[in-house]
Amino acid sequence: MAAENDWKKRLGVVYSTGDNYNYDTGESGDKNTLDPVNQKLIISLDKKQRKGKTVSLITGFIGKDEDLSELGKMLKKKCGTGGSAKEGEIIIQGDFRKRLTEILEKDGYNVKLR
Repeated sequence: MAAENDWKKRLGVVYSTGDNYNYDTGESGDKNTLDPVNQKLIISLDKKQRKGKTVSLITGFIGKDEDLSELGKMLKKKCGTGGSAKEGEIIIQGDFRKRLTEILEKDGYNVKLR
């Protein structure tokens, strides 16, 4: 939701006071999901803003939110842990960088480990 309501994209826009007004940026919200071969995913370890807890962060996914959610669900299941998938990122609880790399490469994704 925050990505849809980015104020920087609306600089110089006159606003309406109507309750039902929604600014249209002209961008289509539905992106076509690229094939796994064309995806360039980056796996990194992250602790920022997570109260010291370690998570594996997968970024760079280009596609629909439903496909991102489905990929996140599959990865969480194969790692046997929790996490989430939103705003183009998949968060897997714990340090599963090696395992995630193996799983994604086996499925045909281009993966870079940071």
